[in-house]
Amino acid sequence: MFLEHSGLVFDASGRPAEERVAVFGSLSALDSGSLLCGFQLGRHKNGPESALRFCRSDDGGTTWQELPARFDTTYAGVSGFFTMSTIVEVVPGKLLLLANWWDHSDPERPLFDPDTEGILHSRQLRAYSTDEGRSWSCWEEIPTPDFAAFGSCPPVLTWSDGTLAYPLENHKRFDDLEPAPSGAWLLVSHDGGRTFDDPLLVARHPQDKVNYWDQRLCIGPGRGEFIAMFWTHDRQQKKDLAVHLRRASIYDDGFGKAPITATGIPGQIAAPLLLEDGRLLAFVVNRGKPATMTLWQSKDGGVSWPLADALVVYTHEEHSQLSHGADKSDYAQVWEDIGKWSFGHPSICPLGEGRVLLTFYAGTPDCMSIHWARVNTGSRNRSAPRP
Repeated sequence: MFLEHSGLVFDASGRPAEERVAVFGSLSALDSGSLLCGFQLGRHKNGPESALRFCRSDDGGTTWQELPARFDTTYAGVSGFFTMSTIVEVVPGKLLLLANWWDHSDPERPLFDPDTEGILHSRQLRAYSTDEGRSWSCWEEIPTPDFAAFGSCPPVLTWSDGTLAYPLENHKRFDDLEPAPSGAWLLVSHDGGRTFDDPLLVARHPQDKVNYWDQRLCIGPGRGEFIAMFWTHDRQQKKDLAVHLRRASIYDDGFGKAPITATGIPGQIAAPLLLEDGRLLAFVVNRGKPATMTLWQSKDGGVSWPLADALVVYTHEEHSQLSHGADKSDYAQVWEDIGKWSFGHPSICPLGEGRVLLTFYAGTPDCMSIHWARVNTGSRNRSAPRP
């Protein structure tokens, strides 16, 4: 594999103060050949004014234009802000936007409470577009179980029969004083996102000693199959473990026969993609030293990930004062650092002819932009066929 070219999806330098931090990018490929990248934009990461923005590319990711769509951060009369968003083309020409909105009606409350280890109340919202993202319908809320607060983990999975799956993770509610397990979930829809089945639990440690955070998924070779990768944190040892992986199907009964295994890859969030030649790619953020965005590859279905086959796409010099990366980082420290990191959040999308497009955010604590990189994987195959 080798890096062909790189650039910026959205350059935050020179923007007004309220548009200097662009983070949490997500990629979508449309049937027309266009690419869309959505991201959070604001004065600070996860700030109370954080909004959604979108850019479009018609030349495989080389150049990008900002779309005019703007979204009110008030929902149902309540002030809030957006974090993650993801777009999927449910039928040719019709786009579904799924977005994670957080209730910030109390301006004194941060996203995460270090005392209760809970997070703000959230809602999962959807809207539709028929003009490739230039304009959108009014927000509608997607019902989620009432037992936890949910955050989204894009992208959405789509299979050739129209089935889609929206990945989420649950946390404690902000005011909840009782222990609450966290887990990775899927909301599955068979009608283009209009209705969703009951959530499927993808990963949770049976004794809640390990957190499986920030799941990222890609479709597998069979009907309803997927490959999930997790930022894996040992709460007892207070440290990150290697990235973990699970292969399963939405039709499995509780994924009982699908083990969660360690990949040996150091890092946190890992975005997978299965190529038609059988190789499994993983674009991974590693906030150790050196801090990198690295594209890993496995030729045996995710069993082994040779360092010699990995490609360092970007190396970062972190200027924030962090606790993460030390020998021990407890749960509250990790959440504190999430608000400080000035690079990360990998996304990956196939381009055809053996190329993939990668996006991530990077910059300084007061100015972060959305970056792109195009990698030649050494194969002329596009990606795994949609089952």
